Amino acid sequence: MFKVAFLVTFMATIVANVQAEKKIVCYFGSWTVYRPGNGQIQISDINPSLCTHMIYTFIGINTDGTVKILDPWADLPDGGGKNGFGQLVARSKQSPGTKALIAIGGWNEGSAKFSQVVRNPQTRSRLVQDVVGFLQRYNFDGFDVDWEYPNQRGGQPSDKENFVALLRELRQAFDSRGYILSVAVGAAEKSASLSYIIDQVARYVHFINLMTYDMNGSWNNFAGHNAPLYASAREQGEQAKLNVDAAVRYWLSKGAPADKLVVGIPSYGRSFTLANSGNNDVGAPTTGAGAAGPYTRQPGMLGYNEICESMRQGGWTVRRQNEQRVPFAVKGNQWVGYDDVQSVDEKCNYINKLNLGGGMMWSVETDDFRGICGPKYPLLTKMNEVLRGRVPSDPQPPPNTTPNPPPTPKPTPSPPPPSSGLCNKEGYVRDPKDCSIFYYCQNMNGQWNPIQFHCPDGLVFDPSILACNYRDKVPGC
Repeated sequence: MFKVAFLVTFMATIVANVQAEKKIVCYFGSWTVYRPGNGQIQISDINPSLCTHMIYTFIGINTDGTVKILDPWADLPDGGGKNGFGQLVARSKQSPGTKALIAIGGWNEGSAKFSQVVRNPQTRSRLVQDVVGFLQRYNFDGFDVDWEYPNQRGGQPSDKENFVALLRELRQAFDSRGYILSVAVGAAEKSASLSYIIDQVARYVHFINLMTYDMNGSWNNFAGHNAPLYASAREQGEQAKLNVDAAVRYWLSKGAPADKLVVGIPSYGRSFTLANSGNNDVGAPTTGAGAAGPYTRQPGMLGYNEICESMRQGGWTVRRQNEQRVPFAVKGNQWVGYDDVQSVDEKCNYINKLNLGGGMMWSVETDDFRGICGPKYPLLTKMNEVLRGRVPSDPQPPPNTTPNPPPTPKPTPSPPPPSSGLCNKEGYVRDPKDCSIFYYCQNMNGQWNPIQFHCPDGLVFDPSILACNYRDKVPGC
């Protein structure tokens, strides 16, 4: 009798431990294969054992309710492409228990097409069917819906109900096939209250990735941290709600189960140019975005890898905002608020304290994945130490599943900006003189800021798919 009771207790403990293991969700930005130098990552560089879920971003949506592949060369194996879909699925299988998901949407996709598709039952049903076919075709384990955001950015009020209908129909189609359904959501109350019927969203998904970052940025006229854990005493009103704790407690108060909430931890910071380098505390006046980094090449943000490499070169002063539990760094008139190993440790302990579902990183390619500043993946490693109580070893990389070695992007020096007439709306545009060069036009404080990219050798930018393609498939090149 004693042996039976012991066995029952032992098995119950094992089940409880398995059920309690926290999720560590790792987003991968597929476009980062185009980054130069140390910023260029390959899927084989990702350690899948550090992730319970790996999410490939992004695919898009067509107005007829079908899935759109955004970058065939990066995503597929056809014609010597990089086969990103296949590479990520194969890499995930090197780590027992790690699941591979595909995400639809993202910031650049916006809201208008989602809104049009989901309000019509026929096109919504077609989308569900096409997603199921897509997952079967490319062997993904699940699907992440990153609609940014229902009832905003070109959406309409009925989006809130239609979003729930989409999730309900996806879940019904997924359950019989064993697929995972997750969402990435705007976390702060001001945005979430406009976009989501939270208790109903939570009912149909396996977990919710809270985008608890971008709380402040160069759209402000003051230096504010990207992802503070708590508010500071100086913050009032809506500003006091722009932090991880306020967002989590709002979602809990609206009916989201704690074990479905996965807290986003950014592996990048938001940067600013100070109005006066002598006034450099949190809240100091700013004149705009901080200088672009050498890899991300986007004013107003710096990857953790860019930050740590720049600090190794010297000149930065690192300080901590003790109330918000996060660091910031200053060098001359440059200011950046970011997360480091210490703040990640505190956020993960917060996740454990509230019995939340786990942590999510956006995104793995801006952690120090090469180990330039120390051991590889310091932020992701810390997440595993605190949330899972261990740091799994890196399995052997999978064999190359690409039929022919594709061309690789070449590091290029930062060129002078193109003529001011190149940009007239936000989005991608091809260089008028060189088809292999393209720009992302970004509106920064009323002025157009073109961010330059280079296609790999032999490829040119195709405006019809907003991605690099083979020259013979692109008219005019």
